[in-house]
Amino acid sequence: MSVTDPRRVAGLYQDTRQRIVALLDDHGDATWGAPVPACPGWSVGDVVAHLVAVAEDWVTGTLAGAPTDEQTAEHVRRFAGHDRAELLARWAAAGAELCRRAEVDGLIAPVGDVTSHEHDIRGALGRPGERGSEAVRYSSDQVLTRLDTSLPLCVTVEDADYRCGPDAEPELRLSTTRFEALRWRTGRRSRSQILAMDWSADPTPILGELCLFGPATADLIE
Repeated sequence: MSVTDPRRVAGLYQDTRQRIVALLDDHGDATWGAPVPACPGWSVGDVVAHLVAVAEDWVTGTLAGAPTDEQTAEHVRRFAGHDRAELLARWAAAGAELCRRAEVDGLIAPVGDVTSHEHDIRGALGRPGERGSEAVRYSSDQVLTRLDTSLPLCVTVEDADYRCGPDAEPELRLSTTRFEALRWRTGRRSRSQILAMDWSADPTPILGELCLFGPATADLIE
C-alpha cells in the first residue's frame, strides 16, 4: 500500500494515537493538567479533548479540514468535566471508526493534526522522540507540498527537495529536517527561530507566507 492509501493513512493515525496513549499511561493522572508550551493556555487534557473532538467530527463530516480557533475552543468546552478514562475510550472508538471508514469509503484520517499534537504532548511531558516516524514523514510532506511563496524557494529535507513560488532566479534555499518543517509550518516556531534557520539568504520578504498557523509568539525549545 502507498502512503496515500486511506488504509495506510488510518494506520498512521492509529499508531500515533497509541503512542500518545502510552505516554499518558506512563505519566498517569498527575500530568493531565500540565501546561503545553506549544499550545498556550491548554493543558495536556485540553489537547486530548481536542484530539477526541477532531476524530469524532472527522468521522461525522462535521470537520473536513483544519479547525478554526472557535472550533478548537469548542472542542475543549465539549469535554469539560469528562475524566481521562472516558476521553481515551471515546478516542479509541473514534480511531476505530476512522479505520473502518478508510476501508469502506476511503476517508483520509487527520494524521497531520494528531502528529503535531503528539509532539506538543511530548514537549509538555519532557519526552521527545519519534521525530523520524512515518507519521512525521507523511505530515511534513503534506504541509511542504502545500507551501506557496511569492519568491522562488527550495526547502531541502533529509530525503527530498520541495520547490515552490515562481520559476525564477535567484532561488532562496532552506536546509532543514522533516520534523522541523512540520513544526514551523504548523506554528510551533517563533519568527526569530524561523529567521535563524539555515537559509541561503534573508527570508524576511516571505516570512509571513511560511506558516499555516502562527508563527509562535515565543521561542519553543524542544
